[in-house]
Amino acid sequence: MVKRFVSIWFRYLTTDWFTIRQPALCNTAFVLSSPSHGRMMIVASNTIAEANGVYREMVLADAKAIIPSLQAFDDKPGLSDKLLCRLAEWCIRFTPFVAIDPPDGLILDVTGCSHLWGGDEPYVAEIIKRLKLRGYNVKIAMADTIGAAWAIARFGTNSFIIESGQQTSSLLPLHPASLRLETETIERLEKLGLRQIRDFIGMPRTVLRRRFGLHLVQRINQAIGREEEIIQPVQPVVSYQERLQSLEPIVTATGIEIALQRLLETLCYRLQQEQKGLRSASFKSYCIDGRIETLEIGTNRPTNTIKHIFKLFEIKLSSVEPGLGIELFVIEAPVVEDISPLQEKLWEATSGLDDIGLSELLDRLTGKLGTNHIHRYIPEEHYWPERSIKLASSLDEKPAIEWKIDRPRPVQLLSKPELIWVTAPIPDYPPMNFRYKGKLHKIIKADGPERIEQEWWIEEGKHRDYYCVEDEEGHRYWLFRSGHYSDETYQWFIHGFFA
Repeated sequence: MVKRFVSIWFRYLTTDWFTIRQPALCNTAFVLSSPSHGRMMIVASNTIAEANGVYREMVLADAKAIIPSLQAFDDKPGLSDKLLCRLAEWCIRFTPFVAIDPPDGLILDVTGCSHLWGGDEPYVAEIIKRLKLRGYNVKIAMADTIGAAWAIARFGTNSFIIESGQQTSSLLPLHPASLRLETETIERLEKLGLRQIRDFIGMPRTVLRRRFGLHLVQRINQAIGREEEIIQPVQPVVSYQERLQSLEPIVTATGIEIALQRLLETLCYRLQQEQKGLRSASFKSYCIDGRIETLEIGTNRPTNTIKHIFKLFEIKLSSVEPGLGIELFVIEAPVVEDISPLQEKLWEATSGLDDIGLSELLDRLTGKLGTNHIHRYIPEEHYWPERSIKLASSLDEKPAIEWKIDRPRPVQLLSKPELIWVTAPIPDYPPMNFRYKGKLHKIIKADGPERIEQEWWIEEGKHRDYYCVEDEEGHRYWLFRSGHYSDETYQWFIHGFFA
């Protein structure tokens, strides 16, 4: 497929932005200025100021002599870059591949996109119309190469849609500056009488390289399509992405659900064909007013099941506010992993953690409760209780050791033992009662002690003597004494609760 590019030139980018924010400036000549070598210099002027002979790089005092009523505003450093980034993100509704072209342009890779709008002309016309509605004066050109589109947008006078393969002939009458050359090279070409591209494009490349440098040759080759030009999109293009353009703006919840269902059918079919499943996905709704409503979901295992993924999004669909309407829906799967069917076990009724139903249930609970509310723990190779477990990274992570079941362990283990006051006979007898958070607990049953030594290779400290105790209300606790009873500095702690 032949590549197609669109170049958008915002000739009055920053002044248009000022006019959008202050509509009263629409019929006023004004400029943006900044200090330079002790003088105020014009860095941007609006259409009215330019029509009266005021241009950028002019001294502000001279400009006011031409237009006494001229208004001047301080330039905002970095404003053009911020505006281009915002406009680039907004233009993603027309193509997923949009790059900024400082200081006042955008480059769109529109290969295979224009047919969704009925052809190149309706496509370009729609972009122009939408940008003008936002308040920006633009010139747009489409061609097979970035260089040709850039040149026609800024220097073209006739057709701004160049037919495929005709970029060379469209460049011939243009000024050398349309090739994005340095000022010094342009001046040298003009001194030699080479004021149009047709005057030198046919010269041997060795001659051009020797007299004007390699950059001129490179720009010519890029413009006519002999050399590929690489641009960086403002948002990385996700490999697994599907787009659905709306013929009419969607404003109902039912319409949004239908769009999501159709996108999932297309995406999941592709994933199934490639034996892959998504681990995370985002559903984006591009609204007419410029907003982008985004929903994100994640899964514990790779999946390509339409019904399951739809349920995960369905929980959050009510938060989408279409406003005046949604014109484009996009679903992306940035994290995709290989997936293979699980081996069915003939004699076993369940498959434990490998059960797909379990992972789908956890996905739905995570969507409702949040990502930090459901955890899985596995044993760790440590004696110290608070170090003996760790958070599993996924349902598929296998523990290095088996759970220790030779001694009782509490269902709830405190991350940090809490100090308690204990009454206990000596020596090494179980406690008789203890006070925890202001409440006195009388112990009627106790088992222990179980001694656990400090891990000296990690840190130094006293050993612990653990007791499983039950109070008069039937509640069971895990207590320990730190150090020997004969030590003057021994203390009692509570470390966990049994069911």
